[in-house]
Amino acid sequence: MSELLRVKPTHDGTYTVYRGSLALVSGLTRLQAERYEASVARQQRAVSPITGA
Repeated sequence: MSELLRVKPTHDGTYTVYRGSLALVSGLTRLQAERYEASVARQQRAVSPITGA
């Protein structure tokens, strides 16, 4: 099971994308961070094995 992806604001007004407790990328605008998060989520779904089929 993959870890939770989330976008969090930082003290300097930029955003960081996390997977679990690991920071994947930081220093982004909110829009960039949300797009990156969506991209990573799509990649995870593409490589995840389909269970129960």
